Amino acid sequence: MASRCCTNNHYNACHFLPGYSAINPCQSVSIGVSHPASETPQSQLPCIHDPGEERLPTAPSSSTSRHGVRSATLALEVSLVVTKFSFLLDLRLGALLPWLAFPKWVAPLPLNLGFDTNEEDNYKADWLPTTITFNVIIKSRPLPLGPPLNMTSMASESVATILCTSKQTRFHIDTANYRQLDIEGVNITIVGGSKSGASAKGKSKARSEGLEILSGAKLRLQEGRRYALVGRNGTGKSTLLKAIAEKLIPGIPEQARIAILQQTKLNDGEPPKDETSTAQLSIRQEVIERATSRSLVEQEIQTLSDGVNSTDPFAPVRAVRRLKHERLQKRHFLLDKDARLRSGARGMAARKALVAIEKAVAASQELVDQPNADMTANALHEETQEAADMLAELQIQVEPGRVSEIETRARRILTGLGFTEAVMEQPLASLSGGWHMRASLAAVLLQDADVLILDEPTNFLDLLGIIWLQKYLEALGDADRPPTLLLVSHDRDFLSLCTDLLILKDKELAYFHGNLPTFEAARAERKDHLRKMKDAQDKQKAHIEKTIAHNLKTGRQNDDQNKIRQAKSRQKKLDDRWGLQVNARGHRFRLNDQAGFFHTSHQQIDVGADERPVVLALPAPSDLRFPGSLLSLDRASFRYAPSAPAVVKDVSLTVGMGDRVGILGLNGAGKSTLVRLLVDAARPTAGAATRHPRLKLSYYAQHAVDELQARGRADVGLTALALLTADVDGQLAEGEVRGLLGELGLPGRFASDVPVARLSGGQLVRCALARLLWRRPHCLVLDEITTHLDYETVTALRAALRHWEGAVVLVSHDRWFMRGVIDGVVEEDDGEESDGEEEDGDAPIRRRVMYRLKGGEMTVLKNGVDEFENIMEKRVKKLLAA
Repeated sequence: MASRCCTNNHYNACHFLPGYSAINPCQSVSIGVSHPASETPQSQLPCIHDPGEERLPTAPSSSTSRHGVRSATLALEVSLVVTKFSFLLDLRLGALLPWLAFPKWVAPLPLNLGFDTNEEDNYKADWLPTTITFNVIIKSRPLPLGPPLNMTSMASESVATILCTSKQTRFHIDTANYRQLDIEGVNITIVGGSKSGASAKGKSKARSEGLEILSGAKLRLQEGRRYALVGRNGTGKSTLLKAIAEKLIPGIPEQARIAILQQTKLNDGEPPKDETSTAQLSIRQEVIERATSRSLVEQEIQTLSDGVNSTDPFAPVRAVRRLKHERLQKRHFLLDKDARLRSGARGMAARKALVAIEKAVAASQELVDQPNADMTANALHEETQEAADMLAELQIQVEPGRVSEIETRARRILTGLGFTEAVMEQPLASLSGGWHMRASLAAVLLQDADVLILDEPTNFLDLLGIIWLQKYLEALGDADRPPTLLLVSHDRDFLSLCTDLLILKDKELAYFHGNLPTFEAARAERKDHLRKMKDAQDKQKAHIEKTIAHNLKTGRQNDDQNKIRQAKSRQKKLDDRWGLQVNARGHRFRLNDQAGFFHTSHQQIDVGADERPVVLALPAPSDLRFPGSLLSLDRASFRYAPSAPAVVKDVSLTVGMGDRVGILGLNGAGKSTLVRLLVDAARPTAGAATRHPRLKLSYYAQHAVDELQARGRADVGLTALALLTADVDGQLAEGEVRGLLGELGLPGRFASDVPVARLSGGQLVRCALARLLWRRPHCLVLDEITTHLDYETVTALRAALRHWEGAVVLVSHDRWFMRGVIDGVVEEDDGEESDGEEEDGDAPIRRRVMYRLKGGEMTVLKNGVDEFENIMEKRVKKLLAA
């Protein structure tokens, strides 16, 4: 039966579907408006209750993965707000609702706004040739967490929740080719807040106030392509990668195998903890278990083996019941997601399957909880035999030949990333932070993935590892079924392996077939072409308008109506046909070259506003008053203990004002120790180290960002302005401090209002630079400064360091950065102007020298970075051929 609440004109449908829970808290809904064929009897309508009552289904369907990641399930309350129309909403939920002659209608989920007709019959009345889209207000509520499952939810529910939606179709949810993505209308929003304690009202309000990453974007990844995802710091690149990897975006096929290496944040050199890691597993074993599903099969084998081999007669039954229950839970998750995304006849079938699996899960839970005393002898015998049969089937899946192949690949990948045979057999917990990241990268490369996502994989890799990884990824393209690669990196030379660019800008995704230099050149050329075209058309238009105005004036003075009509006709044609005369292919512009509704027949020329470039201004060094070398090492050596081998051996080095000194070498070659000798953090055990008496030296350490993050966590209210103000200790006014931060890319509220703990990696690098530069140093010693920067900031920093008047000692594995700062090489497509040292006779001649450090001994690289790169490429060829 149905009733109506006459006091507030609200309807509340209470039982459209069986118990249902939803995870995705953000779904676009379109409601078709159609004319009723006949009046529906009141007795056939759903039961109506007062909207003040809470009737939200709370079927638990949450998960905790085997890694201990909790995924809170959300039940959603949807409010459909109808303001102008009082048509019949054809919801097709088993019966039609009455004619809606009231301003607002409220219904809680579960709710599917589809059709019960055939899939090909999109029923709609002739008198209403359109579909009305209503706003959907989402309210989320936390539900109790269910038993542990190994699955991925569609919403990342954490301190910062990722909400994802996409343009959905009721006919084609599945895709024939699950190895590529083609999804339209993608929206991604980051919502801050508590994990599960937020109220429904608070969560809805937080969503509207969240940080929007994408708005109506198109996500297209073609099979076998290598994409470089580029965008400035803070645009949400890592968030987008996480949403793709966890399949939070509706439309990503469940069959797609997606592997991801996330940008690792290592603090204090400690590797991140992994609950699946054990002290007994070696690095090689751990990499293999992370990379393959064999670990899951072996876990099931271990569970059944423990039960079958136990002396307890009930142990095999409990083991097989628990295993079957976990499999049902995984199946329930997939069917639940399918039912939420489908509508119409397919949606009805999906909901029936969901109801069936819910009953099966409930029955399985009863068997798991059944006491031993209630088990019958017949059930005990049958399920014990079932456990033995299931164990035999699982053992067949572990093929010895495939295990040997995987172990061979694992050894080859670990060797390419710098692991020796002895290190491979050490426990994973013995690794430092950087080597732990290499092990994670090896596990990702070992996976058989359809989409391979690498977020800053070159962090903590030396040049040998970077070149090996570049060659390895290029070789993957020659496979029979190459994976789709999605890559984020600040290393421009490393990005050259990509075939396409995916540009994240202004909450949209743009695509370009080619590499980064080609894109920058094409963008500049296109903008210059449009600007010239617009200037020429503006001049021509001004001339025509002047002629039209003259004809109008003459016609009115002489009362010449023909001339007036002619002038107005020319003005109309001018307004309608002025704009682009050629399309993107260079052909004549036609109406079908632009989609949508426009007021003119030609698209207007839109040059676009000039994007504000990233500019870093380094203050000039203070005067030295008298000349001399700034730093010098004379046959310096260093060892950590008298009996220990020398880390730095007989090194002589001199740094003068304006010099550019680069240090290249593999990890473990002694670069950090040499830098410590230069900055006076350690004294040589043999030889001498001298400094200019008035030298002001600033040192950027490799882990400077991690130290700032630690300080930000210790003092949550600490801002960049407060930190730098404390450093200057009254030697600079607040305006000067703000000016320095602004010149380095931290203007206004970023410096004074945003806590250090919430700054991005690139912003933390800027903050660290400000702490180094306020004293106007004569020499900068920079150790891996490009690690957390985007490619545009790296370009700006390279230009600033090239023209800075002080001395620079640079340690980096970024070939493009070293080539520009130390070697002084600027390519035509770099977007920088030449130094002009050859043309300008008054410009100072800089001393440029590149050193290679190997085994503590330093030699000069006469051909700079290119010479060292050639040496590493020869070693990589040997590794790949092995």
